[in-house]
Amino acid sequence: MSFANLKNNRTDITQLAAAAQAMGGGAKQGNNKYEDLRFWKPTVDESGNGYAVVRFLPAAEGQELPWVRYFDHFFKGPTGQWYVEKSLTTLGNNDPVSEYNSRLWNSGIEEDKEIARKQKRRLHYVANIMVMNDPANPANEGKVFMYDFGKKIFDKIMDKMQPEFPGEEPINPFDFWTGADFQLKIRNVAGYRNYDKSEFKAAAPLLEADETRLEATYNQLHDMSEFTAPSSYKAYDELKGRLEVVLGQSTGAGATIKNDSLTETAEVVSAREQEPQVIASAPEPNITAAADEDDTLSYFAKLAAED
Repeated sequence: MSFANLKNNRTDITQLAAAAQAMGGGAKQGNNKYEDLRFWKPTVDESGNGYAVVRFLPAAEGQELPWVRYFDHFFKGPTGQWYVEKSLTTLGNNDPVSEYNSRLWNSGIEEDKEIARKQKRRLHYVANIMVMNDPANPANEGKVFMYDFGKKIFDKIMDKMQPEFPGEEPINPFDFWTGADFQLKIRNVAGYRNYDKSEFKAAAPLLEADETRLEATYNQLHDMSEFTAPSSYKAYDELKGRLEVVLGQSTGAGATIKNDSLTETAEVVSAREQEPQVIASAPEPNITAAADEDDTLSYFAKLAAED
């Protein structure tokens, strides 16, 4: 859709909310030094607190929704090597880590459950934003970036699109004309980033509804299809081979040992981990975008039910 058609063909807020609900959103329930400059991330001070204001932007031309959702895994194995891969569950397919975690969880052994928790998939949402106020980095203001965020912030978006209380008008936060700026208020609570105080301002047009500036912004929107395109995901067997390397169950990079290690019982895996191979510990990857995790209990309860 061109900018000229955007104003008259804006996505209905009920369609956005329905799409989010279909995804489950809003329900109550190696050594990589590369930094993707297309992404913006908030800056926090030494205490772990931070503040910024952003504006969520509409879907880019050719994209159905103004956000994408995907899952990944990010953990260090007993070998000291890292597993940092997107999960095939994003595409509705089986994933070797999810299958392995399911077996660990279903073993009924608390130690195995703890391993599964540490290896669980992480939930990401990605959207285009304009940075309205970035006190720590003023040079970012007025620029368009992608923003990687988790369920806590997405729930606040859902609350705006589907308010719970009488007298609250639904707002499409992604709309140029009737959306609202989002105040990102970050606090350090028990060692974790907390976004509970974050909130939307009153609805108001972006850039004072200046059509020329809005069109320029629209033309800067990033294509986010790469995060859910099947071609951007590794094959099951390749991921399984990498997992075995990270767990110390492989004879070499990407090679699979003769017995199917990922179908072994949790007890066998635990026994092997007590005598890990001596492998140099890999440095922790530099991941630029943070993500909230799935709710642990509900996620693994689902896995157990499907087993």
